[in-house]
Amino acid sequence: MNIAIDCERLASTFVQLCEIDSPSRREKGVSDFLRQSFGDLGATRIVEDTSAPRTGSDCGNLIVSIPGNKAGREPIFFACHMDTVEPGCGVKVLRDGDIFTSHGDTVLGSDDKSGIAALIELIRILREDKTEHGPIELVFTTCEEIGLLGAKALDCTLLTAQFGYALDSTGIDRIIIGAPAANKLKIEVHGIAAHAGLHPEQGISALCLTAKAIADLRMGRLDEDSTSNLGLIYGGVATNIIPDSVTIEGEVRSHSLQKLAAHTAEIERTFQQVIECWPLPPSLAHAALGHPCPSPRLPDKGNENEAPAPAPSVTITVQLEYPAMHLNLTDPVLARVKQAEMILGRTLEFQVAGGGSDANILNSFGLPTAIIATGMNKVHTTDECLDLRDLTRLTELLYAIVVA
Repeated sequence: MNIAIDCERLASTFVQLCEIDSPSRREKGVSDFLRQSFGDLGATRIVEDTSAPRTGSDCGNLIVSIPGNKAGREPIFFACHMDTVEPGCGVKVLRDGDIFTSHGDTVLGSDDKSGIAALIELIRILREDKTEHGPIELVFTTCEEIGLLGAKALDCTLLTAQFGYALDSTGIDRIIIGAPAANKLKIEVHGIAAHAGLHPEQGISALCLTAKAIADLRMGRLDEDSTSNLGLIYGGVATNIIPDSVTIEGEVRSHSLQKLAAHTAEIERTFQQVIECWPLPPSLAHAALGHPCPSPRLPDKGNENEAPAPAPSVTITVQLEYPAMHLNLTDPVLARVKQAEMILGRTLEFQVAGGGSDANILNSFGLPTAIIATGMNKVHTTDECLDLRDLTRLTELLYAIVVA
């Protein structure tokens, strides 16, 4: 198939997009650019939904409708997110041959502006060549990088397509057909404050409690379906005060909901056991009856009105960050990709991945959504890069999906 991609025009669009500041919750610059671009390309409808108050963004999700010119073809959608991670302001793109990078003090922004650039070029080609195709809907979300917030708040009634594709993964010629569910964890460990130099025996360090629990935990890859990680830890007020509070934030991911629940419960149980078995300071031990583990903090029965002795504790909040997604190769959304594979004479890899994206949310809305890799590389780092040849291959694949 001969596809008339203007590679230099595609490159120019990509650079323009990357140099528009759009960290999470500040996507309006990209949204305005897309309104102008697709308005000029004949979009029949450009709608911004009402998600902004829920996400905290300076704009809502953007839905663009491109009319079809072939009767009887079902509509499909493509989705990208408009936001980037930090540092993402003041991006200056460097080009060395076909390779794009930033100056090195910011991310490049190919996550996810590579997908957006390819969609703009796709619509330009379809319009210029008058290629026959069905209706196309383009979904541009906000706040993907901070919890898929835009997708979660998306008004799906604005879409008519029943399935589609999220352009958002590293590599090229990869189709992601499965991704895990994730639980977000917030663990608040409470100890007893005391002066670290004058009365250390009167305190219980929340940091020591936390360290013991973490040392007892399994982290990283837990089994063939599951991973866990504790990524943030903060607490304490001064070096001379035994910290009475430490907060840890982390996650558990799994392709199995049963395993997700079991691994999450294991973390909760480990923290609870450390707290229950931790000895009280000698100065407070008189308030407990011998404190045999795991119930050391009983009040003295000689005075039932006596308040319980100060004791460490833990509060654990678990929130489903996103549900799992799984597609079958016989599903229409993937059958369309298989047709495109034959049209191009190209071999695509159909893979199960370990990350979450807007596709997880769209699938949970009953909109089967496969993830298409866009060629982005070393994302979320200042070494992020993109090869124009990969961006061109992505655009070819999108074209083939549309005409399949």
